Amino acid sequence: MERNLTTGSVFKNVIIFSLPYLLSYFLQTLYGMADLFIIGQFEGVASTTAVSIGSQVMHMITVMLVGLAMGTTVSIGQAIGSKDKKRVAEGIGNTVILFMGVALVLMIVLLLLTKPIVTVMSTPQEAVMGTISYLTICFIGIPFITAYNIISAIFRGMGDSKSPMYFITIACVANIVLDYVFIGGLHLGPAGAALGTTCAQVISVMISLVMIIRQREKFSLSRKDFRPNRNVMGQILKIGIPIALQDGFIQVAFMIITIIANQRGLNDAAAVGIVEKIISFLFLIPSSMLSTVSALGAQNIGAGKRQRANETLRYAVMITVGFGIIVGIFMQFFASPVVALFTDASDASGAEVVRLGGQYLRGYVWDCMFAGIHFSFSGYFCACGKSGISFLHNIIAITLVRIPGVYLTSTLFPDTLFPMGLATAAGSLLSAIICVVAFTILNQKERQK
Repeated sequence: MERNLTTGSVFKNVIIFSLPYLLSYFLQTLYGMADLFIIGQFEGVASTTAVSIGSQVMHMITVMLVGLAMGTTVSIGQAIGSKDKKRVAEGIGNTVILFMGVALVLMIVLLLLTKPIVTVMSTPQEAVMGTISYLTICFIGIPFITAYNIISAIFRGMGDSKSPMYFITIACVANIVLDYVFIGGLHLGPAGAALGTTCAQVISVMISLVMIIRQREKFSLSRKDFRPNRNVMGQILKIGIPIALQDGFIQVAFMIITIIANQRGLNDAAAVGIVEKIISFLFLIPSSMLSTVSALGAQNIGAGKRQRANETLRYAVMITVGFGIIVGIFMQFFASPVVALFTDASDASGAEVVRLGGQYLRGYVWDCMFAGIHFSFSGYFCACGKSGISFLHNIIAITLVRIPGVYLTSTLFPDTLFPMGLATAAGSLLSAIICVVAFTILNQKERQK
């Protein structure tokens, strides 16, 4: 399970580590897209909107958990790089204790706030009950979502990106099958989509626990490793909290964008929701590079090989920029047909959703390139233990560009969503610029030392 990433070709290590993670993220993204696609085949626009809004709330919670778990990935990665197995074991034990407590508190609080959350999202009246049903079921499943993500974080910190891929593959297949049973067969609507997702997550966690038990001798864990250790938890939280807050604020920004779209009407809300799912799919490469740079960078920095960490970052940026240019050009010609996959364009309402969604996607798609750059740099800053930089550049971009830009373009251009898409991409452009400046300053200080 453990893999040393501090030797050999840097580019080869980037590819070998990122490909399983890329597939894992693809399958995880397929979760939400499958829900949206399947419910679009059996239900109307109101149910599609309910699942879209509900899944966006769940995506926000999930990415914050993943961000917090980044502290585990980096801590374990640095311990692996310095060959300190005691620190590895303590990191695993304290991660389990810490995150299970977080999951239980989060589940209770969110269940109590379900209706206020639906209200804050400015959910169209036709979609309110469906959104409440979807979120209630998903909130109950939060302990399992948390368990999957911390198990994956532990494996990736140890240099193993393949095992999480196997876990999510099982969950994705189960989710698609259960969606057809609950939505298509039993006609449970948004509640069926949530049931499919939650049950699939339970199956994934159960399988992963079986695999861990079978390989427990490789972990070298003892009971004392599960005793809360202030220093170990402190290191995990020091790295993870800024990333979790950063990801949370990013999702809040996108939720505000959703609220702005919801206030424009049901068709605009559905169009923005569908495009968000498409973009989450296109963000496969940027997200995989963030995790890759974090894990590889942490091991190399732990081993005192900062130059290899810098090379990892360089390759990640090259990959994400190339990908962003390709998909950006592609979507200028095929945005509307892609949106049409997720709604019935044969009626007037569906055709309007396709038209608006195509506009939004043509502008928004350039975010893949700019976000790919700042995602890669954020992974590097995490590996260095400087995750506060990632938090800072995202807050600046959100407050100065993304939210005000979307609001202004929505007000000035009421008949098109294209400018709103460009405004979201502009926020990531500012983040990318700040990251380049911060990286330059950070490396100058390291050379002076």
